[in-house]
Amino acid sequence: MKRMFGKADLSARSLSLLLAFALAQIALHASALAQDAEHGRQAYKVCLPCHVPDVETNKLGPHLKGVFGRAAGSVDGFRYSQAMRDAGAAGLVWDEKNLSEFLSSPKRKVPGTSMRFWGFWSQSQIDDIIAYLKSNP
Repeated sequence: MKRMFGKADLSARSLSLLLAFALAQIALHASALAQDAEHGRQAYKVCLPCHVPDVETNKLGPHLKGVFGRAAGSVDGFRYSQAMRDAGAAGLVWDEKNLSEFLSSPKRKVPGTSMRFWGFWSQSQIDDIIAYLKSNP
């Protein structure tokens, strides 16, 4: 029986298959990232009774439109706890890291905060909510 492929042919085929697999994984991962903000929008429903994400309107909590880069405790017209005002005065600015820590455990990040929320348990859920908030600059 005659061999159909030489060693070079098998290596080229293996490389082509590996490349195709890698590209498929990248496309799949990019698709999953694109869905993070949508999943975050769904997860954010827990926050909606207190926080508006896309309009500068305060409810029981301050609005979160444009939260990234904003000092903690600084939305005009909202009455923050002294702890949150002090955290902002001490330099706490909402970025991905700080917001992630706060969403994980508000009372651990800002002891004495008046926010009545226990925190999210899943880091992927926190990441998705952050992606959603970033989509509402």
